Amino acid sequence: MAKTFRHSAAFGKRIEYWIIGKMLKEGLDVYIPMVDDDAIDAVIKRKDDSFITVQIKARSKEVVFGNAALFAAIPHEPRKNYWFIFYSERMHKMWIMTSDEFIKESRQNKTGKNKGKRSIKLNGKNTKEMSEYCKPQFEKYLETSFNRLK
Repeated sequence: MAKTFRHSAAFGKRIEYWIIGKMLKEGLDVYIPMVDDDAIDAVIKRKDDSFITVQIKARSKEVVFGNAALFAAIPHEPRKNYWFIFYSERMHKMWIMTSDEFIKESRQNKTGKNKGKRSIKLNGKNTKEMSEYCKPQFEKYLETSFNRLK
C-alpha cells in the first residue's frame, strides 16, 4: 500500500505529540501553542518559573538510507531560551540542542532555493553493514531523557 501525502505530512505532528507525551511523563510542565507560526512546538515552564521554547524535528524510518538524521532547510536565527529536539525514527535516537548549539553545528546554505536556511546531518552511514550511526561530534547531544530542558 502506497503512503499518502496525508500520512507523510501527519508524521511530524504524531512525533511531536509522542515526544510531548514523554516530556509530560518525565514531569515537565509543557504548554502547546494553538498555532505554529513561529517555529514553536512546545513551551516548557521550568521549576524556577522561567520559560523555554522548543522546536521538534523528526525523520521517519522511511527516508532514504544514509539520511536517517538529516534535518535540512531549517530557517533559523539565534534565539534566547530556544531549543531543538531532533528525532530519528529509524535510529531510535534523540538529540537536544540549544539555538546557539544548532547554529554552531549546522551549515547555512549559501545558494539555491534554500539560501540562508540551515541543515545538519547528525548521522553517518556504513554501506558495508548497511547501518547508520550518530556522528561522533554529535554524541554529546544524544539524550534519552529531557534533563537538559529542566
